[in-house]
Amino acid sequence: MSQVLTELLSLLKLEQLDNNLFLGESQDLGFKAVFGGQVIGQALSAAKETVVEERQLHSFHCYFLLPGDAKKPITYMVDITRDGGSFSSRKVSAMQNGKTIFNLMASFQVEEVGFDHQDEMPEVIAPDNLPSMMDLQLQHKDKIPEHLHSTLFAERPIEFRPVKEYDWLNPPVSSSKNQVWMRAKGDMPDDLRVHKYLLGYASDYNFLPTAVHPHGRSVWSPNFQIATIDHAMWFHREFRFDDWLLYDIDSPSASGGRGLVRGKIYDRQGRLVASTIQEGVIRQR
Repeated sequence: MSQVLTELLSLLKLEQLDNNLFLGESQDLGFKAVFGGQVIGQALSAAKETVVEERQLHSFHCYFLLPGDAKKPITYMVDITRDGGSFSSRKVSAMQNGKTIFNLMASFQVEEVGFDHQDEMPEVIAPDNLPSMMDLQLQHKDKIPEHLHSTLFAERPIEFRPVKEYDWLNPPVSSSKNQVWMRAKGDMPDDLRVHKYLLGYASDYNFLPTAVHPHGRSVWSPNFQIATIDHAMWFHREFRFDDWLLYDIDSPSASGGRGLVRGKIYDRQGRLVASTIQEGVIRQR
C-alpha cells in the first residue's frame, strides 16, 4: 500500500468520542475549503460504526451546506433513525465552529438475492493503454503558476486515467460526457465496507466539471465558480477499489446557475457496481 493511500485510509478512520459522536481530521489539498469527497467518506465511516457488519451500505444522499475549513477537524454526529427487519437508516451531521456544514442520509441492507439486470458497460480504451491524469498535467507544468506546483503535482492516493482528452487550461467546447478510469494506489483491506466509503470519497473527483465541458470552461477558468450542492450514490454490487473502475459520466442539463451530472461506475468485468448523481453551482462571474 502506498504511503498516500495509507494516510487517506487513516483520515477516513475516525476517533470515537461517544456512542454516536466521532471526530475526523481534515486534509488540506490546497483549496482552503475541505474537499467534498473527504466529508462524504468520513460521514460514511461514522455511520458504518453504528450498524452491524451484516448490513451493507447501499445508498446515501447528502447536502453541502457550508464550506468546511481544511485546517480544522470535523465533528460527526450520527442519528440512528431506524433499524428494520432488512434495512437500517442513519443521519449524519458534520459540524465545524458550532455550525452544521454537511448532512448525509445513508441506508444499509442485509444481503438478499433478487432480480438482476444492468446497463451495458461502454466500450472504451483499457486503462493500461492510457496516461494518468498526473502525466497529462505534468505536460503543462510550465504553464501553471509555480506556487500551485506543490499542491497540483503532489502524489494522490487515487489514480485517475481519463479516456476523454481535455485541455483544462484552454478548455474546448465538447460533449457533455466524460469517462475516467480510477483505482486506489495500492492494496486495500479485505473489509469491503472500506472500499465503499473510499469510492464515495473518489466519486466527487472529475464529476461536476463535466457539466461545463459544453461551455468551454474548467475549474481553472478565470472568474469561474464551481461547487457541489448535493450528491447521491447507490451501490449495486460488491467490488474492490484496488482494481480499475470506469467512471462513465454525463451531464443531461445545466440551467439557472446549476449543472447536473450523472455517473455509472463499472468494474473491469463490466459489472455496474455503483451509480451517482450530483448537482452543483456553475457560475461565470
